[in-house]
Amino acid sequence: MRHRHPRGAAWQNGSVTRAMTPQTKSGSSGYAGRMSGRLALAVLLLSSLAACSSGAGQQPGPDSAASGGASSDASSATTPAPPASSAAAQATAASATARLQQTMAGALGSLTAGNPKPGTEQITSALTAAGVPARSLEVSAGRTPTGLEVDSIEAASVQGNDCVVGQIREGKVSMTVLPVLSNGKCFVGAPA
Repeated sequence: MRHRHPRGAAWQNGSVTRAMTPQTKSGSSGYAGRMSGRLALAVLLLSSLAACSSGAGQQPGPDSAASGGASSDASSATTPAPPASSAAAQATAASATARLQQTMAGALGSLTAGNPKPGTEQITSALTAAGVPARSLEVSAGRTPTGLEVDSIEAASVQGNDCVVGQIREGKVSMTVLPVLSNGKCFVGAPA
């Protein structure tokens, strides 16, 4: 009489015998051999991918590490200091911008002392009377296209590469210096 044991063993003639499965019949050249070969290939593939992604084993080329640091050092070492005339020109431009900023702040401050919400014409007159050239002066609109009063009004004047901008909001003047736009103006959409 034969009874099956749940683990693949069988009772036969009073003793337990191991049932033969396809894995054990074919030995190392069969299924188990193929699986161990595939496993070894997978381990080799994964380890080589890990080495590639971490940069291990990579040799720097002649232009990579050596020239990378050298080129940044060389570029900073070979960049000449600005000539004295260039530094003097920058200082002169900065002082001209500071003078214009001071002139505009004074004129706008005096104007808002008497009228906290001046109009475009009043601002233009006050700034040109203070010495700001009319050709470089830009003043924003005092009213919206629908006729409403604006929250703030700005005036700007070009000085070299700078725009000196004054803003009047609620009777207070604030000044700032911004770069000139590519069209040579301070306001976008300013008339030519």
